[in-house]
Amino acid sequence: MTETVAVVDVSERPENKRRPKRRISLRARVTLLAAACVAGVMALVSLGAYITVDKNLYQQVDDNLQVRAIAAVQTPQLQQGLQQFPGAFLTSTDLQIGLLDSDGTPYFPRGGRKPPMSQVELDVAQGKTTSSLRTDSRTDTRVIALPYAPGEAMVLAQSLTPTEQTLKELAVVLALIGGGGIIIAALAGTAVARTGLRPVERLTFATEYVTRTGDLRPIPVSGDDELARLTTSFNTMLGTVAESRERQRQLVADAGHELRTPLTSLRTNLELLLSASRAGAPALSEQDRADIETDIKAQLDELTQLIGDLVELARQDEPRTEFERVELNEVVERALDRARRRANDIEFDVSLQPWVLTGDHSALERAVLNLLDNAVKFSPPGSTVRVRMYPLGDGTAVIEVADAGPGIAEADLPKVFDRFYRSSEARTLPGSGLGLSIVKQAAQRHGGEVYAGRSPEGGALLTIRLPGAPA
Repeated sequence: MTETVAVVDVSERPENKRRPKRRISLRARVTLLAAACVAGVMALVSLGAYITVDKNLYQQVDDNLQVRAIAAVQTPQLQQGLQQFPGAFLTSTDLQIGLLDSDGTPYFPRGGRKPPMSQVELDVAQGKTTSSLRTDSRTDTRVIALPYAPGEAMVLAQSLTPTEQTLKELAVVLALIGGGGIIIAALAGTAVARTGLRPVERLTFATEYVTRTGDLRPIPVSGDDELARLTTSFNTMLGTVAESRERQRQLVADAGHELRTPLTSLRTNLELLLSASRAGAPALSEQDRADIETDIKAQLDELTQLIGDLVELARQDEPRTEFERVELNEVVERALDRARRRANDIEFDVSLQPWVLTGDHSALERAVLNLLDNAVKFSPPGSTVRVRMYPLGDGTAVIEVADAGPGIAEADLPKVFDRFYRSSEARTLPGSGLGLSIVKQAAQRHGGEVYAGRSPEGGALLTIRLPGAPA
């Protein structure tokens, strides 16, 4: 018969499963910190006070005992009948007092208590030591012995009970004061934590609300302390996120609008070609077919350019943490080489001065190329595009591109760098309406600005202003 053995994983037992650690809240930590600090200070102060009072009280007992002992030794003897005794026996009723002979025989007042006597006091009576002062643990008294006469020692003892009672009462008072201080500190720490962390709680609730709803409205700011600055910074972040989201929404909406026209036209032309290829459909003439094919190619080129510009805008929106040294005149010359290959009969009048900055080669070259392509597009055949780059003397340099075209209307000057904006003169020309917005975005990413105006030749004058330094 085979015996079955059940194997149990001990780690699966509920009592052996590791429970998640409970984290202490910041408010509780502030309260505990305040209470711990006050507890530490109160403990040090109480300990110092107790040690000081303890030392002083016992020192007072010793001083008082020494004074009384010296006075007792100096008190003359009194006689009662045939017996003589020290006069101090009559004046020291609040102490235990007595005489000790060198042979160890004690004498003390009738009706009084014999003070503690030991070998220490006997040594004083025998002249071996000049005095003694000790604490007798059995009777809890402080005992002093001084020589009184040859072969005799005066012994006095004072109870330490009152002193110890005073110290006990002091310890209780210090404990009560310390405990009260700790409680007050804990309450004050709780109040301060609750008041101080209220803006943090508002930020926490706002963050959770934004995560849950996507609502990016700013949080009310009160005060001018560090938490108010934190709230202001958080509101600035919300504003930046809201602006970025709005730009993305507007870009998607504008892109959808711009894509609709070429796509509709492309679909119409394709449907015409497909309809003409069906059996029984009227045939298209060679001229009509050639025109449709030309339209399809133009629309595909327009879609390709539009999609490329959208990708470029999205790429420039990405945060870039690594920049490199850029020779701006080399960037402009590379853009000019590309523009000349597309310009056919357009001439370029170029004057460049060396300028360097830290940035992105490709983004700056794309921006300059867009300016050159824009100037070529609006320049009449045989005209000249003027390109200038020179420093302004304030830590910035400008790149100016001027053409001899029809120029930009005054009403259009503030809008030419907006996304998908096309003036009435440019709507019949190829283009996506994103070229100059790419220029603006590249300039702003490098800490610069863009400007639009009229050139001396009457055409458009587009300018990029960038920070940097002479090469």
